[in-house]
Order: sequence, then structure tokens, then C-alpha cells
Amino acid sequence: MKLGLQLGYWGAQPPTGVAELVAAAEESGFDSLFTAEAWGSDALTPLAWWGRDTTKLRLGTSIVQMSGRSPASIAMHALTLDHLSNGRFILGMGVSGPQVVEGWYGQAFAKPLARTREVVEIIRKVLAREAPVTNDGPHHRLPFDGPGAVGLGKPLKSIVHPLRSDIPIWLGAEGPKNVAQTAEIADGWIPIFYTPKSSGMYQPWLDEGFARPGARRTRADFEITATCHLQITEDDGPARQAVLDRLKPTVALYMGGMGAKEANFHKQVFERMGYERITDEVQKLFLAGDREGATALIPDELVDDMHIVGTASAVKERVAQWEETGVTTLLLSCRTGDEVRRIAEVLG
Repeated sequence: MKLGLQLGYWGAQPPTGVAELVAAAEESGFDSLFTAEAWGSDALTPLAWWGRDTTKLRLGTSIVQMSGRSPASIAMHALTLDHLSNGRFILGMGVSGPQVVEGWYGQAFAKPLARTREVVEIIRKVLAREAPVTNDGPHHRLPFDGPGAVGLGKPLKSIVHPLRSDIPIWLGAEGPKNVAQTAEIADGWIPIFYTPKSSGMYQPWLDEGFARPGARRTRADFEITATCHLQITEDDGPARQAVLDRLKPTVALYMGGMGAKEANFHKQVFERMGYERITDEVQKLFLAGDREGATALIPDELVDDMHIVGTASAVKERVAQWEETGVTTLLLSCRTGDEVRRIAEVLG
């Protein structure tokens, strides 16, 4: 199992110390570097900025929100970054949620599975560069012939020859149908709350996708990149508990504060994981402004399952458990270069 560094998306201000993190990851033998986006910083610019000082790390997005750019625009980003990185780019994409898609990007959220399939098909046409790109699908018609069209649209082929026509496309997916489609059409999967305890839930969904006619990959060459926070503590008592407590507000945010009350896909994942007894109350408190009350409901066992926290020996055991479930890359959030180097030392 490989290790990746997850830089995530920015908060109110750009993060500090990132160059040190990236240098430590490169020096310590990490495999990859990933950036994310929500509704502030974008994923692609920081990846290019910090990735310019690397020579070995694979550079990926987790995830590019598909509604924020046209498929052709996403393909342009991908082929550009792949050239600049000498073939190290991974295109991670996802549909986001209705609040962001309709409220931030001003696009319709309906039929996310069909839209995902169409976006992937168009991107692969651009990268293949076998013919001018056309698409008859209902979501991204090329050339465009809908309301407002002047009728002069022309099928085009990329001016730039892609360095690789098969740039890896990984998809973020949470529900059964989306995970199955990811196994069918993508090169990898970026789950948001994949854990050792919940891993069994996903296996039938993945198997369904791999078994479909024309599936692109098999389990043997399909990548699963799971994100977690890994921290080595001095003991498995107070020091470990302090880290778990620090992680609980983020869990409460995703369980209770992300998405709309009627459509929080992250909350649904927690319910599938067996925490339906608390999800409604966490959401109720969070949306009412009582974040402390929502956080207090998050159990230690959930945070412990989602992350890897403990002494060096305990961390090694836990990492092995994640690997046994089929995870090919563990994507880690770290705070300092020393943490990165210590993790590499312990797991090396």
C-alpha cells in the first residue's frame, strides 16, 4: 500500500507550511500529493503551484467538482498538468452535492450518475485525440445546439497532443449505484469515509461494477485511495484521546452540516455505517447552531474507525488492517514535515 499526502482545500486563508510538507513527502518516499476544492480555493492551481517543486510524487485532485467546469475544460487542465508533471497527473473528479452545484455553480444537479458517465466519456475523447470531439448526450452536447446557440459550433480536436491518452481518472463516489459505476468506468475510486469496519459494505457494489460488460478495470489494477488522518502519539491513553477529540468537530460537520437537511449524502454514508441512531440528532443540533452539542454526540469508536491514531506499534497494526481491505493508497492529512518523516519511518 502506498502513502499519499492530502493537502485538502483551504479554510479562510491559504495554509502555511505547505512547501515543507510537500518536500518532506517527496524526500520520504510518499507516492502522491493531492489537493481538493469545496467553494473557495480550487484544486488545480495549488496542485500546479506546489507540485512544481516535485519530481517523483504523483499529483492528483480529490476532487475536481465536475459542475464547475465543462468536460472539455477539465480535459484541458488534465493534459496541461500531465505535460508539466511529465506524466504524473491523476484526475480525481466527483459530482459534489446539490447545494454546491445549484447554489454555487448555477447548474442542475439532477441525474448525477448519467452526467458523470458523460463527462468521463468526453474527457477520454479529448485525450484520445482520434477525431474532433462530438457528444450527443443530453447534458453536454457538442457542438452545442440548445437555446441561444448561433449554429456555428464546430467539432474540434485538441491543439496540444496529450502526453498520455490514458491519464488515470479516479472518481469520488458514496452510494451503491455511484460506487458500482465507478468500478465500471474509472481507473480508481476516492471514497470519503472508507474504513476497515465499513469496507465490507462496499465490496458487492464494486463487484457489480467490475462484472459489467466493458468494465475498464478489474480488482487487480483498480486503485482505491482512502483518506484519513494518521497521527503517532506518545501513548494510547490521554495523548491519543486528545487527538480523537480534536477530530470530532470535522466528523460532526460532515454528518450534520454538509448538504441540505433533505440531501446530505455524507450523513447517509454514516447511516449505512451503522450510526443512524445519532445522525438525525447531530444534524438537528448542527443546523440549529449548536456545534458543540453535535460534536459531543460523536462517539470515539467512529473517529477511531475513520482515522489512525495511536502509538507507533498500534499505527502499524491499523495500517495493515486498512491494506487488508483492498486500499492501494492511504491518503493522509499531516500538519508538519516532521510528522510526514516520522510516519514514513514507522511504516517503512
